[in-house]
Amino acid sequence: MDHVNMLSELEEGQAARVTSLLSAGSMRRRLQDIGLIEGTKVECLRKSPAGDPVAYFIRGAVIALRSEDSNKILVGPA
Repeated sequence: MDHVNMLSELEEGQAARVTSLLSAGSMRRRLQDIGLIEGTKVECLRKSPAGDPVAYFIRGAVIALRSEDSNKILVGPA
């Protein structure tokens, strides 16, 4: 990965670093509270059979995010 993508575009086993959050208000705060801040490394662990939600490894924890949320997280090369 050599450019900025949405977190939702990562494939299983692929890692990236957060570059920006496109959400605001309480959703932005929630994402920051689970460790999604600029520079955080995120790895896509598993996509559900239906594709939503997706499990990510974030700062030592496994977090499931819906695509509507992961579409608002921009990531770049790990």
